[in-house]
Amino acid sequence: MYKSLLIIIAVLFSACSQTIPAPQDPSKKVFEAEDAYILYALRAEEVGRFDVAAEFFSKLYDQTRKREYLYRYLGDLLHEQQFQKVIQKISQIDPEEKDSKLVRIKIIAYLYNKEFEKSNALALKLVRSTKDTQDYLLVAQTYIKLKNYKMALKYLEGAYNKNYDPKILDQISIIMYVNLQRPKDAIAQLETHARMFGCNSIICKRLIAFYSDQNDVDGILSVYKRMYKKEKNEEILRKIIQLYMYKKDYLSLEEFLKKNKVENEILLELYITTKQYQKASDMAYKLYEKTKKIDYLAQASIYEYEGLKDKSKDKLQKIVKNLQKVVKENPKPLYLNYLGYLLIDHDIDIRKGIKYVQKALKQKPNAPYYLDSLGWGYYKLGECKKADEIFSRLRKIEGSEEKEIQEHYQKILECIKGRKK
Repeated sequence: MYKSLLIIIAVLFSACSQTIPAPQDPSKKVFEAEDAYILYALRAEEVGRFDVAAEFFSKLYDQTRKREYLYRYLGDLLHEQQFQKVIQKISQIDPEEKDSKLVRIKIIAYLYNKEFEKSNALALKLVRSTKDTQDYLLVAQTYIKLKNYKMALKYLEGAYNKNYDPKILDQISIIMYVNLQRPKDAIAQLETHARMFGCNSIICKRLIAFYSDQNDVDGILSVYKRMYKKEKNEEILRKIIQLYMYKKDYLSLEEFLKKNKVENEILLELYITTKQYQKASDMAYKLYEKTKKIDYLAQASIYEYEGLKDKSKDKLQKIVKNLQKVVKENPKPLYLNYLGYLLIDHDIDIRKGIKYVQKALKQKPNAPYYLDSLGWGYYKLGECKKADEIFSRLRKIEGSEEKEIQEHYQKILECIKGRKK
């Protein structure tokens, strides 16, 4: 491809050796091959051959004297790091420095060439003439290279005050925070902009970075909440939840989720974590009605039971009925055991409860809680010896030291001792 481009250059250049005067209309085609030159130059830039593109734009400028070609030619030379050539070319073409575009390119070339004093002097001269925002920024860049951050800040603020560009404020805040060691001022400037013009992604991300560096969790949280208000983004929501959970501020998290109408598994998990079982049950029922996912009905039933103060048989009928529906559709061992234990512990139907637990144990034969339920079922039937055999096996398994299991075991031992008497 590169060889082809070089051949094309040779052919076209040889075909266009005649000097042509500058046209009256810059948009008018001056010579026959002008459009072809442009296409070849643009293609060369596209594939990263800026040296080739520079040759095309140089010839285009020589043939037409159109400044746009000159600017592109010089830009391609910058890409090729031919900084001294750029400086010399501009000095020849514009010795009085009247073309502001050429002056800007020259300043950039000085910067890249590490001639910071020259770039600064020229940039100051330019900004006095143009008062243009981009020239304020150029002056600031020259001062940054000279490590004169106070003067850089002055010109950046001058540029920012013209149009309140968040990108410029971002640069201001970095210099304040990093170079001038003024973190409070940097954050205050960003927060002021956010209040006046909104917290766009540039400002919000910079605030989060600074608050993170300061270990200010409340600051980070406040920014994420503003971002979420503007854009209901799931990733931002997760960050907010993580921060509230880190703070253990469950009440504020609940208020935030309700205010933003986040009624999903996140709110359900929050209710479970904070042991608000009735709210967890209500939320799970809502999710079940919405999705018809049987796991939500299981959770609704389990947490309704956990939240009951009055666990009379009448109150348990609905829960038992729903759990029976659950295990019929999804016979997970967890659900089978829970239903079985409920039937056993409340003397609703002990034998049926044992059958459910046995089904759970077929899937997980060494689960301590399932073995506990089975042993407890036999105890409830008065079969204490059988219950003791189950618990002898259970005691060899990790997890058997749980308080409820130990309480059941003591009851079984008392039962066996009583029988012996």
